[in-house]
Amino acid sequence: MKFNPPKKITFWITVVLAALGLIGFFVTSIPLISAYYFWFLLAGYVVLAVSLFVKGM
Repeated sequence: MKFNPPKKITFWITVVLAALGLIGFFVTSIPLISAYYFWFLLAGYVVLAVSLFVKGM
């Protein structure tokens, strides 16, 4: 099995999603982000994992 490195834009999208998830976990005064912090984290890591397997993503 060969892994492909993600493109820079894909990597930064996952970083932003993970950051939103962490902010939502620690800062509870932001209702939209705090309510869905787990899904932001999960989406970030799923996009990163998919980009490892899909060439050109």
